[in-house]
Amino acid sequence: MSGKGSHGMVKGIIVILVLVCLVGGYYYYLSNKKQDKVQEENVKATVVQEVLMRNLDSNYPPSPREVIKYFGEISQCLLGETYTDEEFGQLALQAQKLYDEELIANKTQQQYLEDLKWDINVFKEDGIVISSYTPASSVDVEEFTKDGYNCARLTCSFTFRKGTYLEANEEIFVLRKDAEGHWKIYGWQPVKKNNT
Repeated sequence: MSGKGSHGMVKGIIVILVLVCLVGGYYYYLSNKKQDKVQEENVKATVVQEVLMRNLDSNYPPSPREVIKYFGEISQCLLGETYTDEEFGQLALQAQKLYDEELIANKTQQQYLEDLKWDINVFKEDGIVISSYTPASSVDVEEFTKDGYNCARLTCSFTFRKGTYLEANEEIFVLRKDAEGHWKIYGWQPVKKNNT
């Protein structure tokens, strides 16, 4: 009789252990699922945040190519990422820190922000994003002197995507060194395509 009782008790303990394992396993599954979801949301937010984390006062790009590369990162964020109005303003100011003072002087701050927002809205309404960008290699950067300034010229290839359609466009960027030795974007224009 006592054997039957202990056998029933062992069976009961096993059932309880199995239930505890099932509940624990389910809880572990749910908590990991939530963490994965949080991590996925963080990854989406960090694309813009990572670009904004760069402190240009202490960590300015050291070469013309690196300036254009960072400009490409900002442009890709502006056209392809989701961001708040505050982050838009921060991205716009971050891009402006790469510009030569003469380029900045062409517009008031309000005009600059309004024009940038308008350009971005045109791209977004058409569903166009920057799929990739490739600045010319360092050996293809042409340095020269003009009006007493050290200048540099290089191309950057931007690939725009609309749905599944891709189109590559090349831009020629001209940069010049400021008094602090930083390369600043002086202007850019599309590379003329030969229609032959």
